[in-house]
Amino acid sequence: MSPSNSAPRSPFLATAFERGYVHQCTDLETLDQRLAAGSVTAYVGYDCTADSLHIGHLMSIMLLRLFQQHGHKPIVLMGGGTTRIGDPTGRDETRQLLSDETIAANMASIRHVFANFLSFGDGPGDAVMVNNADWLDELRYIPLLRDIGRHFSVNRMLTQDSVRLRLERDQPLSFLEFNYMILQSYDFVELARRFGCEVQMGGSDQWGNIVAGVELARRVDGRALYGLTTPLITTASGAKMGKSLGGAVWLNPDRLSPYEYWQFWRNTEDDDVGRFLKLFTELPLAEIARLEKLADGEINEAKKMLATEATALCHGRAAAEKAAETARAVFEEGTAGSELPQITVPHDRLAAGVPAFELLVRTGLSASNGEARRLIRGGGARVNDAVIPSETRAISLADLAPGGAIKLSAGRKRHALVRPE
Repeated sequence: MSPSNSAPRSPFLATAFERGYVHQCTDLETLDQRLAAGSVTAYVGYDCTADSLHIGHLMSIMLLRLFQQHGHKPIVLMGGGTTRIGDPTGRDETRQLLSDETIAANMASIRHVFANFLSFGDGPGDAVMVNNADWLDELRYIPLLRDIGRHFSVNRMLTQDSVRLRLERDQPLSFLEFNYMILQSYDFVELARRFGCEVQMGGSDQWGNIVAGVELARRVDGRALYGLTTPLITTASGAKMGKSLGGAVWLNPDRLSPYEYWQFWRNTEDDDVGRFLKLFTELPLAEIARLEKLADGEINEAKKMLATEATALCHGRAAAEKAAETARAVFEEGTAGSELPQITVPHDRLAAGVPAFELLVRTGLSASNGEARRLIRGGGARVNDAVIPSETRAISLADLAPGGAIKLSAGRKRHALVRPE
């Protein structure tokens, strides 16, 4: 069921609607009544396919944070078990299977980001983190087929987007992946049994899996559970949110520095600023309404506010303010801020000179040598704010600025430092 016209009574849902978090709900009216009556437990699941989550996961994390702020209990479900299969949703090809060691390492790395958004502990409203391998690893195959599998219609499973689209494109879908929906549904039932969890939240692409879990709980336990999804976020130009010129916008600082994270938000399109302020900051709606009205050059102040507030949530206030100051130094004073992404090059190598296109790739300002060469030919590459005149230009110790670094730029918004070692 999509959102209704009547305003929700529960503070959580009312705020979630106001800020644009809600796309679909399985039974909005009843869930609203349940949330208004007292504390509720909800979960979002995250598979461990990389050592960091990315900005595509951020809205569900913000929704869990909002849920907790309104007195409810969030569960972060780590997919230690389901990652072994791989979610086929939104993919044209089979996901590469990861080793148990890689999954464990990814899980350990991912855990850290949640501490910045949620309060964990043993209290009734504290968040908890759970690993679905705790119960999925114990399942016996034939009992699973008898007790759980009989509640799933293959006919209906074939209509799910994650399955149908793969088949329509003549892309292989393994039997392993075909079982993912069953295991995600079973996760919901187990969390209901173990923790009294009543709500599963997730992106709109998870709607089919969430509904399957709601129906499974009704069939096997007679439980009333609920599903709530967030909308797919695209930019005003129609692009899927979550990619920068250098690839995914990671949430872990060892994958993407706080400065680069800040810069991603600073580069938001004008028409997206108000919407992103509502979704990815906690500024009051009245303040956001004021910022939305800024036009022309003044909109940049709203973008800086978005960048600083979003970065503060993910990386802490000190890191956000440091990133903002670095950006001010780089763009307003023309200096090389210390928080810019940087690499080191052996002193002897730099003394001999390194092709500019090679350093553009090594700093991450270009994805390939070919891209770097095209950037230079187009006049978009700079060294210490001077245009690099040709592809054969070598960067050497002679280019060191007074601060002991060489500033490379791709366009006017992306910069990095090269230091000798």
